[in-house]
This record gives sequence, C-alpha cells and structure tokens, in this order.
Amino acid sequence: MTWQLTDRKSWPDLLHQFDFVRDMVGVPQDPIHHAEGDVATHTRMVLEALVSLPDYQALPTGEQAILWAAALLHDVEKRSTTVQEDDGRITSKGHARKGEQTARLLLYDTIPTPFAQREAIAKLVRYHGLPLWIFEKENPRQSLLQASLEVNTAWLSLLARADVLGRVCVDQDELLYRIDLFEELCREQNCFGKPYPFASNLTRFQYFRRDDLSPDFPLFDETKTTVVVMSGLPGVGKDYYILSHYRDWPVVSLDVIRRQYGIDPLDRRGTGRVVQMAKEQARSYLRSRQPFVWNATNITRNLRSQLIDLFVTYGAWVKLVYLEVPNTRRAEQNQNRTYVVPEPAVSRMLEKLEVPAIWEAHEVIFEVS
Repeated sequence: MTWQLTDRKSWPDLLHQFDFVRDMVGVPQDPIHHAEGDVATHTRMVLEALVSLPDYQALPTGEQAILWAAALLHDVEKRSTTVQEDDGRITSKGHARKGEQTARLLLYDTIPTPFAQREAIAKLVRYHGLPLWIFEKENPRQSLLQASLEVNTAWLSLLARADVLGRVCVDQDELLYRIDLFEELCREQNCFGKPYPFASNLTRFQYFRRDDLSPDFPLFDETKTTVVVMSGLPGVGKDYYILSHYRDWPVVSLDVIRRQYGIDPLDRRGTGRVVQMAKEQARSYLRSRQPFVWNATNITRNLRSQLIDLFVTYGAWVKLVYLEVPNTRRAEQNQNRTYVVPEPAVSRMLEKLEVPAIWEAHEVIFEVS
C-alpha cells in the first residue's frame, strides 16, 4: 500500500482504491438528519466542507492530514451498524465506537501510520459526535474533561463543524450553535485544544471514579504498594520489557500459569481458572505490600478496569504500561517466541484492541517503537 496519511486523494480515487470507501455507497441515512443521501455522499460533502474552513486552512500540514483522515473515516462503520427501526427511522447506533477500532486497525496494519497520528485519528472518529451531544451527558463536565485527555478538542470541534456542514438537514443552524456552545465550554474549562490540567496524577485517576472530587484538588497519596500492569499484543516484547525494567520484581503471568497446569488458551473455562489463580497470587502480594508485575495482554479496557479495581482496593498505585511495535515486526517476534500465538488468534485480538487512555490508571506509559 503506497497511500500515506498526508495524501489527500480525490473522491473518485478514494472510491477506486479503498474497499471501506466503496462500502459507504448505498448505505442509507435518516432523511431527517441526512437528506443529502447515502453515507458516501455525506462523507464526500464533509471532506469538501472541512477543507473550506478557514480554521482548517490555518493548520500545519500534518494537523490537516489528521483531520482529513478522520473526516474520511468518521462514519466508516455505518456500513455495519445501520438498521431501519420498527418506526421506519434509520439509525446507526455505536458506529463511532466501532469506527474507532476500524480506524486503528486500518492505520496499524493496512496503512501503517505513526502511533500518535493514528491514535489522534481514531479518537476523532470515536468522539466526532460529542460536540453535538455534550450537554445531554449525565455529567457534561466530567465527560468533557475525560475526552480532553484523549482527543484535541479544537480539532474535534472542526470535525464536528464539517460533519454538520456536509449534510442537508432542517436543524443545521441549531447544530452549529451546539458546536459553538461546546467550544465555549472547552474554553471555560481550560481544555480547548489541550488536555485539562489536573492537579495531580492521583487526582486525575480518582476524578473519574468518584462524584465528590474537584479536578483542581491535589489528593494526598495514601497508596501502599505499586503494581505494574502490562498491556499489548503477543509478540510486542512484554517479557523483554519486564526483564529490562523489573528484573527483581515478582511477576504474575497468565501464560506461565497456563503452561504450569497444561491449560489450553482457547479453553474458556480453563482461562477462568487461570485468571482466578493469578488473582490469588496478586492478592498475596498485595496483602504483604510487595510490588509486582501483572503480565498479560490486557487489550480491552474492561479487562484492565477489573484488574485495576482489584489492585486499588488494596491501596496500590497502578502503573499501566502499553507496548507496541509495527505489525510486521510484531508478527516476526511472535514467530520467534518459544510459545507462538497463532496469527489468526492475534488478528482477532487486534480487532478488539483498545489502546489505554491516560485516565485509566495512576500512571500510563506508552512504549511504542
């Protein structure tokens, strides 16, 4: 694949070259919100609207490329989520969340893109509707501050504005006004185009776990031990990283337990037993306040949050370490391991991969080459 992130191809060229663009053709949209037609028509109009915006034109070329790619991909998963409801309305619930995963996979494997740019694009896809719906959230401020840690809110506003201008609807002026309000809220909360400046890492972590905490209040650190939680696909070098940085620390490893008890990784019931045995080891270290490393793939937020909840209950400071290497190198390293994970299994894991967010733990480290 010779296409690069900075290439802004014409719409006919995009249709010719990419399956995911052709998949947009014929995908219907609700005529109340999208009287312009199918998803392909809307996406083309969004790209045209984006490049015409003065604020977009004022951006450096690299930032323009990120926004342009996000606009191209923002509705990529309407192809898989669009349904006609019983009342005749057309909806595409969950398309932004699924679109984030598709964008990440595409830009990691098919069109290799530097990590920071790829994640910026994926998060713009994930949050592209937030400026329109922020005030309908249960806690708008908390939702905004969390989003500001994952996505550039100034870029997000630009993408949302292009999304609205690139459609035909009767409430276009109202939607643009909502984006104006979103920008004002960002400025009021000191997070327009930048992450919210939390008082401390501890405050940032606890703010999203409690309802009684100010983001500007520096909490007193009462943690009693440290747990390092590894995250990354098979073959990215987690074991080597542990040997290099935590050689003298105990390691709770799901793979080691599986091999020790002869449990097949594809055996779901057996995997449950492995996790319970690993948690018992972890509790033993936590009770004695012994720092340790939890070594597993931990590729989804749900898995990580369950572990982090457990460790925090025992007063641990959690350091989450995410490792990534280019996919070709990862596959090569996986094949050279003593215990190879079949590539079809890794591909399924890659489709589910959720890169950790900075708010998930007390400390989040990205080791990306």
